Amino acid sequence: MNKQSLESLEIEMAILVRRLTSLTSDKKIDNLDRSAYLLLHQISTHGCAGVRTLADAFQLDISTVSRQAAALEQKEYVYRIPDPQDRRAYALQITDLGNQELVEYKQARSDRLKEVLKDWSDEECQAFAQLLKKFNLAINENRSN
Repeated sequence: MNKQSLESLEIEMAILVRRLTSLTSDKKIDNLDRSAYLLLHQISTHGCAGVRTLADAFQLDISTVSRQAAALEQKEYVYRIPDPQDRRAYALQITDLGNQELVEYKQARSDRLKEVLKDWSDEECQAFAQLLKKFNLAINENRSN
């Protein structure tokens, strides 16, 4: 990759992060923050999970995920399922309220994204999604090394 391409990509990524933050900070979709959304999505998609599993999935410290999980538990979006093998351990399961918030938040984000991408073709959206996935996987692999 040449220097100009790398510099262009770097600044566009910085602008993307800034604009995504402002795009999703609308009061209409304010019930969940990004960390809550991602944790609820992970649990909803992959089933109940322990804090260590969630921390590994997002490459975060267990203490960070524990704090985030405690906030979700306080809002009654998740509940603990005790581990029968280890009384200190538990898994988190999404509640009906948590699932409802997740669905509403995801719909609001999708509606917002649909508006932003209204002039894009399906092929452009699919190509962009594939490239973002490839980029996210590359970040994940790089952090693991």
